[in-house]
Amino acid sequence: MFIYFSRLYQKFRRRILPIAVFSYDQACEEPDLFHLGFPFLDVLRFRFYKLELKKRPWRDYIQSDNPVAAALLSKMGYRAKERVRVKIEFLRMLARMRLDPAQMTLLTGFFETYLKLTRAEEEEFLEELRTLAPAEVEKMMEITTSWHEKGLIEGQIALVLRLVRKRFGQVPAELEQALRSLSREQIEALGEALLDAKNLDELRAMMH
Repeated sequence: MFIYFSRLYQKFRRRILPIAVFSYDQACEEPDLFHLGFPFLDVLRFRFYKLELKKRPWRDYIQSDNPVAAALLSKMGYRAKERVRVKIEFLRMLARMRLDPAQMTLLTGFFETYLKLTRAEEEEFLEELRTLAPAEVEKMMEITTSWHEKGLIEGQIALVLRLVRKRFGQVPAELEQALRSLSREQIEALGEALLDAKNLDELRAMMH
C-alpha cells in the first residue's frame, strides 16, 4: 500500500486516500499500518483505510445508488439463510439504478461469481418473487434473463472458437470479432456448419 501510495504521490503530488478492500470469505483482522523505523528514530508510520467486506452489514447498503455497492453485496456479511434475500435486493438495486446493458452484465457477472444460488435457493428465490409487485418482478427478471442469455452466448462462442482453432489453427482477430457480433441463432447455425468448411475463407462466407 505504501509503495502504491508513494508512486501515485510522486506522479500527481496530490492528497491521496489509500483504501484497501479485503474480500475474504471469512472475517479476519487485517493491519492498517506500515511502520518503518529504528530504535533511535521513528521514520515512517503509514496508515491506510481498510474496508473488510465481511464485517459490513449488507442491509446498510441496499438503499445506495452506487453500482459498486450493489456488486459488493455478494462479499459482505450475511448469514447463509439470507442468500436469497441478498440476491433479491441486489436485483432491486440494479432495476432502480437503470444502468446500461454493459454495466448490468459486468455487475451481475461479479455478483453471480461470488453468490451463486443452489437449486433449492433458486426455487426459494422464485417463491419470493411471487410476493413482490408484478412491475418490480418484471424489471428484475429482465436483468436475470439478459444475464443468462449473455452467458449462453459466451459459452457458444467459446465452443465455436475452440473448434475453429482445432481445425484451422490460430483464429484471426477480425474473424473472432465478426463471430462475437452474431446472434445466438447464427452462432448455433455456424457451429453446425463448421465441419463443412474447408478453410477460413469458407468459414467467413458462412458468417454472412
